[in-house]
Amino acid sequence: MIVKDIMTTNVKTARPDTAVKEIASIMCINKISGVPVVDENDCLVGILSEKDILQHMFPDISEVMNEGSNAQNFEKLERNYQDTLNKRVGDLMTTSVSTVSEDIPALKAASIMWLKKIRRIPVTNGDKLLGIISLGDVHKAIFQENLINK
Repeated sequence: MIVKDIMTTNVKTARPDTAVKEIASIMCINKISGVPVVDENDCLVGILSEKDILQHMFPDISEVMNEGSNAQNFEKLERNYQDTLNKRVGDLMTTSVSTVSEDIPALKAASIMWLKKIRRIPVTNGDKLLGIISLGDVHKAIFQENLINK
């Protein structure tokens, strides 16, 4: 089984100038943990994950060093979420994105995700986004294949 057989092609995406609030809403409503970020030509330029959004709320190391234990007020940090929502996707996205091609074995894509400690990976042809595949997609496909063949 290859990536093309099981990848999702109807992918929710974002543009770098989209408000984080809009994408966070899409992520929460659709129960997805990240979206590829594409330019006007549907070329992959980054990825925005829940981790990227939540990480923006945490203090940086200089704040921790200057404020000490005061920086650990998590209730205060939660109030920073509104500031995070007012940012643009391009401000928070990860720009160094691992990708796979559609013609590799699905289990190889899963091994790349495991090595990179990520749960989803964009499928591209060059820079062009074709779809996305998750560890769950691979597991589900292997499970179904084994149910049918047993």
